[in-house]
Amino acid sequence: MTDDEQGLREPAATAGDTRHEASQNGREGARSADRDPGDERSETPEATEAAASGSSGSSGPDGDDSAGDGKGSRKKKQGSFWKELPILIGVALALAMVIKAFAVQAFYIPSQSMENTLKVGDRVLVNKIVYHTRDIKRGDVVVFNGLDSWDPEVQYSEPSNPVSKVLRAIGSAFGVVPGEKDYIKRVIGVPGDHVACCDAQGRVTVNGHPLDEQAYLYTDPETHEQNKPSDAKFKITVPPGRLWVMGDHREVSYDSRGHLGDPGGGTIPESRVVGRAFVVVWPVTRVKTLPIPKTFGQPGLALANATLPAVPLALGFAGAIPVTLLRRRLLTGPSPRRRGRRRSRRSRRTSE
Repeated sequence: MTDDEQGLREPAATAGDTRHEASQNGREGARSADRDPGDERSETPEATEAAASGSSGSSGPDGDDSAGDGKGSRKKKQGSFWKELPILIGVALALAMVIKAFAVQAFYIPSQSMENTLKVGDRVLVNKIVYHTRDIKRGDVVVFNGLDSWDPEVQYSEPSNPVSKVLRAIGSAFGVVPGEKDYIKRVIGVPGDHVACCDAQGRVTVNGHPLDEQAYLYTDPETHEQNKPSDAKFKITVPPGRLWVMGDHREVSYDSRGHLGDPGGGTIPESRVVGRAFVVVWPVTRVKTLPIPKTFGQPGLALANATLPAVPLALGFAGAIPVTLLRRRLLTGPSPRRRGRRRSRRSRRTSE
């Protein structure tokens, strides 16, 4: 073997060198095992900035790719919003129509017939549920349908454009524009009431009791003169299932007094009542509730027709008591006390 071949050959590792390398590797492994895993994730601010610059640099010059991804996501969100908007509008309209049909509806006040309580342009909410839980009361402000028998107080031209007709129907449903068939008045007399005008002081009477109507009758803002309760004289007994209604602005209201010659003597059917107006919601400066005036709380007003339903009600209770007792006796049989008496009687007869 030549000297060149011997120089190219690596010297063999000795046993000491091998033990030295193993111990060194063991110490490095122990240090790595003792190191906290969180330390590997912790980075210095310089390293963080370097990593951020590196990631942005890898996406392209000046970070164009990352900016493009952000714009794309925003465009997707905007696109999805415009796609969902018609659905949201449709659901909102459907819910509004359901609420309008069964619960609460907004109405536009088109005339001066209810001033100063309600003015032209006011929007009121009408409760459609209340008369399913109680009867119509005197003093209620009600909206009713009178197109078949009453002429509209305000004339409107019929839209010729189909689109205008649809928009008008929607506006009427939501109380934005007035409806031709809807009227709003105050209930003065309910079925069975004797309504008349006028007494010696010129007041409207219900069942012989005069109404103090100063709280709601129209008052001229300039002269401060209040309307008379009525210029026309009338006297009527309200038929069953009908109502006598009048506007608060008596000089301009075309109400039951103007329909004395019609069937029902000027009264309207209870079945035509849409609901009770209970609050003014627009304009904001006129937001208020519409309670029943105190004059309709007189005890004597309800005396004439309140006793009539009480008689059959009392008779019904009187007849129900014995029927209930008889039914209970048939189902349960004789009481234990009676059974005991029967047994004692039988035992006595047997002993005798």
